[in-house]
Amino acid sequence: MTQELTGKTAAITGAASGIGLACAKRLLAAGARVVFIDRDGEALARACEPLGPDAIPLVVDLTAPTSVASMLPAILDKAGALDIFHANAGSYVGGPVSEGDPDAWDRMLNLNINAVFRSIHAVLPHMIARKTGDILVTSSVAGVVPVVWEPVYTASKHAIQAFVHTLRRQVIPYGLRVGAVLPGPVVTALIADWPQEKLDAERARGGLIEPEEVAEAVHFMLTRPRNVTIRDLVILPQSTDL
Repeated sequence: MTQELTGKTAAITGAASGIGLACAKRLLAAGARVVFIDRDGEALARACEPLGPDAIPLVVDLTAPTSVASMLPAILDKAGALDIFHANAGSYVGGPVSEGDPDAWDRMLNLNINAVFRSIHAVLPHMIARKTGDILVTSSVAGVVPVVWEPVYTASKHAIQAFVHTLRRQVIPYGLRVGAVLPGPVVTALIADWPQEKLDAERARGGLIEPEEVAEAVHFMLTRPRNVTIRDLVILPQSTDL
């Protein structure tokens, strides 16, 4: 693989598994130093240990404001600077509203929306001062296509899309790029509650994509010339109802 990101430092939230881990590995392979951010310290250690010294674990609880406030100083202490911030961590709740658990919705909304806003707010001053940087957010196709069986999750991703589009225009004068990757169904822990037979059936019919395919798209977004911004990149499995 070419070394388009050599010398860059990236930080990715939710990096101990799933899309975050796949993206972190992809950026490492492209020559970047990557700070793996997650609240699960043991999972971070397992993920980073075989990847060498450029894979740097950092435990942060994105739902705790004090933990988020300590994130950028810790990144700078461990890596010296920050060129790429990927707000990837999120969770999922689906199902009929009439049968839903508002407390579960609150937990999801806090991670999918508030934690994204807070973590990006934390890194912006550093990037603005340097007048360069990339901010990516893992959104969802649900952010542009209302998905009837997941209304609260869909609402959270619509909020993310609004934030990405407006923030991007605010920070253009500082040389920053802001974009979102919007995958359809991905084989991650978010669908861990699926029965194995359903998972196998969806894979067989081409209804799922792998985290590595999302990571490839993220790599593409980050390696465009600086005068080009990929604002939204939707990635769907070939066989989909969306």
